[in-house]
Amino acid sequence: MTSNDPGPPPDREPEPAPGLGGPGSGAGLSALRGHNAALVLGLLRAAGEDGVSRLELAAHTGLTPQAVSKITARLRADGLAAEAGRRASTGGKPRTVLRLVPGARHAIGLHLDRDELTVVLADLAGEAVAVRRAPLAFEEGAEQVLATAAREVAALRAKAGGPPVLGAGVACPGPLDHTAGVLHRVTGAPHWDGYPLRDALADRLGLPVALDKDTNTAALGLAQGSRAGAGSFAYLHLGTGLGAGLVLGGTLYRGPRTGAGEFGHQVVQLDGPPCTCGRRGCIEALCLAAVARDDLPGAAQVLGTGAANLVELLDIDRVLLGGRTVADHPDIFRTGVADALTARAAHRGSTGPATPVALAAGGARTVADGAAQLVLAPLFGRVL
Repeated sequence: MTSNDPGPPPDREPEPAPGLGGPGSGAGLSALRGHNAALVLGLLRAAGEDGVSRLELAAHTGLTPQAVSKITARLRADGLAAEAGRRASTGGKPRTVLRLVPGARHAIGLHLDRDELTVVLADLAGEAVAVRRAPLAFEEGAEQVLATAAREVAALRAKAGGPPVLGAGVACPGPLDHTAGVLHRVTGAPHWDGYPLRDALADRLGLPVALDKDTNTAALGLAQGSRAGAGSFAYLHLGTGLGAGLVLGGTLYRGPRTGAGEFGHQVVQLDGPPCTCGRRGCIEALCLAAVARDDLPGAAQVLGTGAANLVELLDIDRVLLGGRTVADHPDIFRTGVADALTARAAHRGSTGPATPVALAAGGARTVADGAAQLVLAPLFGRVL
């Protein structure tokens, strides 16, 4: 009897990761090619130092033991996987356990903030092995930004040495087109409109580059520890501006035109102060004005109002807070936002607890660490 089930897809060259472009092919790694290799790598990373056997890999992926053996042989040949000992078997000889070698390759994450550049060099587990920071004037335009980024990346790589670099993920203020790698009318810096930042940086760095909004990259990094298809949260970033990254069903949500998350430009006061986006009474303008006059509880209340609107609209599971202003005054902002969500739940007559609020992991590096995941996540089968 024959079966119509085609089985797992063959181990083949994948399409390039969405939004990843530029010269060359990074480290040019044959072992990292293919959907099935990504599945195996993802399981090796999830297993950590304890490792996983080939039979377990076959069971979890649906691949045949022979296919798993071929893939893991290539991974070992390229130094990406190694033996982690042997595990007692219920019958026959003990099973060899394999683990990921995190330090085998690196990825770069860049956070282009309006006044500061942060660059991280991350291993395959997403852990930062080196970090650099430098002043940046994003509003001054492309040449200054490109020169600063190229200088700091070169210095970081020279100091760290080590294995090949797969590519660079870049986070910057939006709005932008993630797929094309082109900026739109960045709030407060409209002269960036239409600039192909991804390709320009790829030329300067000599690496494949992926580009996304700062809030999206932070949310992507924060979502890496969750099970695919599980959970939803909003990451709210308050620093030189205010924005949101949305993870729905365990997947980063950009919207069909990659424009989702412009959280700071919801109008909440029609006769409010002017905003750099050209409108009045945006939550970003109100929040930053409160911070400027040192009214931090007032800023937290405004942020909480926006967070409550977002929870009302999307019914998300949790709210995570980040950005340098939040990091400088964590208790004030966490309490202010939590109070607003508690008041919303009470007004709705909810019998359960309010949507939880927490500080995002990663501190000042949340965005840069997430930017590195623009390169790393597709290697492990995570959808961008």
